[in-house]
Amino acid sequence: MGLITKCRVCDSSKLQMAIDLGDQPWGNHFLKPDEVGREPKYPLQVVWCQDCHAAQLNFTVPKEVMFGDHTYLSGVTKTLSAHFMQEAVLMDACFPKSTDKCVLDIGSNDGTQLKQYKALGWSVLGVESSKTTALIANVAGIPTVNEFFNLEVGRKMGKKFDVINAAGVFYHLEELHSITDAIRESLKADGIFSVQFMYMKHVLENLTFDQIYHEHLLYYNLATLQRLLERHGLEIFDSHFSQSHGGSVVAYACHKGARPPSAKFKAMLADEERTGCNTLEAYKELAKKIEEVKANNLAFLKKAKAAGKRIYGMGAPVKGNTLLNYFGIGTQYLDVLVEKNRLRKGLISPGMHIPVVIEDELTVTPDVYYVLAWNFKKEILANNAELIRKGVEFYFPLDPKDLA
Repeated sequence: MGLITKCRVCDSSKLQMAIDLGDQPWGNHFLKPDEVGREPKYPLQVVWCQDCHAAQLNFTVPKEVMFGDHTYLSGVTKTLSAHFMQEAVLMDACFPKSTDKCVLDIGSNDGTQLKQYKALGWSVLGVESSKTTALIANVAGIPTVNEFFNLEVGRKMGKKFDVINAAGVFYHLEELHSITDAIRESLKADGIFSVQFMYMKHVLENLTFDQIYHEHLLYYNLATLQRLLERHGLEIFDSHFSQSHGGSVVAYACHKGARPPSAKFKAMLADEERTGCNTLEAYKELAKKIEEVKANNLAFLKKAKAAGKRIYGMGAPVKGNTLLNYFGIGTQYLDVLVEKNRLRKGLISPGMHIPVVIEDELTVTPDVYYVLAWNFKKEILANNAELIRKGVEFYFPLDPKDLA
């Protein structure tokens, strides 16, 4: 692994630097106390392909390091569970005459998505690389294979599926082409591949650069994802924007020619062309604006500390560590990171070394919450209405207006 020399999508060697966030630790490597200061750092740089226009990281941290066992759980937030339910209902409606519907979820995590399908009467199967989360899913009654999905694993399963789901994982894939081949081979003739991904057009428009981190190897728009799928005999036929994960697109793909492209998908492609979101210039403009966001955030934190205010980080998401490390925000500003996920209890953030505490174990309330989990803004503000009434400030370092 390490630095790449060819485009992950089309194999072109014509890669240009677009955004450089320096050397950073892997953002999901929350540390035990004896690991502090010993975590490795890797380049966090986005390059742009001149031939297919795909944005991507130019460095690969091995998948075994990032996904062999991690502490992210899909089921922690009600917002994400509700979104997964809506997606399952939508897919169920696409197969009204089937009585033995089956779904495969790639990167199925703790089984939150598959629980929604199971409740609708589907046969479910998950593939999850993380040992801890795969065990949680199996204990909860969601059959889950603890493997890295690829062509070999797909063939071992020996069956085809009505729906193959990949929510928030398709931009993680080191074995990108093997996995896409496996999806094609494992999908029924009239099947649907539902793929949800962070929408780079939305990132560019809202400056949500913290979604750039080592787990996210690729930064798709619809046009660039379509180029990848077409290489493997698949094509997008429909799509829609979702507010989940801070601004995503859910694209629905099929075997080439199996379903006609929708008007909505065509309109979204045309909008990408109109806005220039697949150009190098768009990425370089984002790099400039990141510096302005950094200056504004540091000015706020310095003023709050000078006023004697106690500041806690709200949430300990992986993306938060991109922001903290690039901005240089550590315990000089944030006393702790407050988290719901108990798998992170007692751990310390990589790079900036901020202790993680569990929300329901807090004994002191801060004056300010610096909200790193900004993508759950509605849920956070609703859950903390009483604190807000008492004067606790919730500051969002990144604040997309369409998620307000």
